[in-house]
Amino acid sequence: MSAIRLALRYTAFAASATLVNLLTQETVIRLYAGSYALYLSIGIGTITGLVCKYILDKRYIFAYQTESHQDNLGRFLAYTLTGGFTTALFWGLELSFEYWYGTRLARYTGAVIGLSIGYAVKYRLDKHFVFPKQAES
Repeated sequence: MSAIRLALRYTAFAASATLVNLLTQETVIRLYAGSYALYLSIGIGTITGLVCKYILDKRYIFAYQTESHQDNLGRFLAYTLTGGFTTALFWGLELSFEYWYGTRLARYTGAVIGLSIGYAVKYRLDKHFVFPKQAES
């Protein structure tokens, strides 16, 4: 696959996972308005976006075939760990925009900016640490 096609595909998947994340957040906020609703929505949105992006990246970006459920779990855990820094960046920007501007649109704008930067970094981490066999191909 050409570098341009890979970049376009990765960008489309990042946008899809971002949409899943934000739609999940919005759903949680609408269903639950209690204590810590914002943090709960961000946490659940992060999980749904993570699972969506892992499935897409594993299959369509890195073409990785897991050998067992244990291998798949190990890859998913490694994928989650490489996302630690990028998740902190995304949460930090989302919550900062919420604090600075106090609107839903601002919060989601911060989330999109944070996720965009995070996904650019995450690709390199995943290529080297999570799916290294495909990086050698």
